[in-house]
Amino acid sequence: MRVLITGGAGFIGSAVSRRFILNSNDQICVLDKLTYAGNLDSLAPIVGNSRYSFVRSDICDRKAVAQTLANFLPDIIMHLAAESHVDRSIDGPSAFIETNVVGTFTMLDAALEYWRGLDRMRAKSFRFIHISTDEVFGALRAEGFFREDTSYAPNSPYSASKAGSDHLARAWRETYGLPTIVTNCSNNYGPYQFPEKLIPLIVLNAIDEKPLPLYGRGENIRDWLFVDDHADALMLIARAGKIGESYNVGGRNEKRNIDVVSMICDILDKTTPRASSSYRDLIAFVEDRPGHDQRYAIDCSKIERELGWRPIETFETGLRKTVRWYLDNPAWWQAIRSGKYRGERLGRID
Repeated sequence: MRVLITGGAGFIGSAVSRRFILNSNDQICVLDKLTYAGNLDSLAPIVGNSRYSFVRSDICDRKAVAQTLANFLPDIIMHLAAESHVDRSIDGPSAFIETNVVGTFTMLDAALEYWRGLDRMRAKSFRFIHISTDEVFGALRAEGFFREDTSYAPNSPYSASKAGSDHLARAWRETYGLPTIVTNCSNNYGPYQFPEKLIPLIVLNAIDEKPLPLYGRGENIRDWLFVDDHADALMLIARAGKIGESYNVGGRNEKRNIDVVSMICDILDKTTPRASSSYRDLIAFVEDRPGHDQRYAIDCSKIERELGWRPIETFETGLRKTVRWYLDNPAWWQAIRSGKYRGERLGRID
């Protein structure tokens, strides 16, 4: 199988790329613009493998996308390229509309033309997997879960742009027959995550003994999914998912943000203790983010029931692996912190 992975140098995309090379015999081509969160160092474990290739390109560049499709001849397109940080979408929503909406349209348009040119057998097996987020569903109250049939109610520029891209993928299936599948995942965490996100930000700030910022009182709840578990789910969906369906992928690990941060502090207290006190003393509550959804939680019973997927990592085992990875790989994150992102607060409305 030949798999084109857009955004394959990003956090989730690079995990998918590594899993394909290390756990299958498939050929992959990564297409990535290498914006601030794209990092070729995240693909270092597979560079040099004969089944891996890389194209630096923008998903909004229709001609370049079409050329990549013509050259690589994919059987599967896994579309992960996206602007993904809520705070950045508050500061600069236009980039999110351009990449997530216009870029997804461009990919679908090019894929449709490519698919129509395939012979009957290859066209029948072709898939376009659009990877999205649970944030398109909005916020939950204290009970209940997001299901595949939950109504969309995005509350941030980021989630609105992803909702738009989801609808485009569905529309290209219904209108033009393009064989698309949509996935919506809960909060991912794990190695190689860009340090603007909660878990790596807290780990790296703690290492530097800087304040550990928490929005509001840290009561917001997220369902956490270890990135390699997510990558395995996406690989399974690419092979066995049903065209026209959507699949929710979650970790069944609901945690308040304050509890996540406290767990990180406790892990660091054991592995690299401070001289005088616990890392918990560094926790600092800050002004909440505008439009901050209170709770997300995914019902992932459909993919469990229909495709037999289950997450391997508990939150406790995955978090320990994640903290250990950041402690053991300072060269990866120091290169980012020296220039691309220094841990500053984003998403404030002044």
